[in-house]
Amino acid sequence: MPYKDPCKKFACEIQRCLKENDFQESRCLHCIENLRKCCVTWKPHSISCSGIDIESKDRNIDGAKKSDRNAI
Repeated sequence: MPYKDPCKKFACEIQRCLKENDFQESRCLHCIENLRKCCVTWKPHSISCSGIDIESKDRNIDGAKKSDRNAI
């Protein structure tokens, strides 16, 4: 039986969303969060989770913690 990546559909949703929204990442945060949630469970078994920071729920799109931005 062929291997099926459990998070691939979420990675594809991100690509589709970015294309439909002129690659404005801020418009696809919901898709990114869906992939992150999948990767929390399936990262060891999903190639789609390579490079995904599953601890970054409290981060914005530029990687800074939201709480850190308020301190500036």
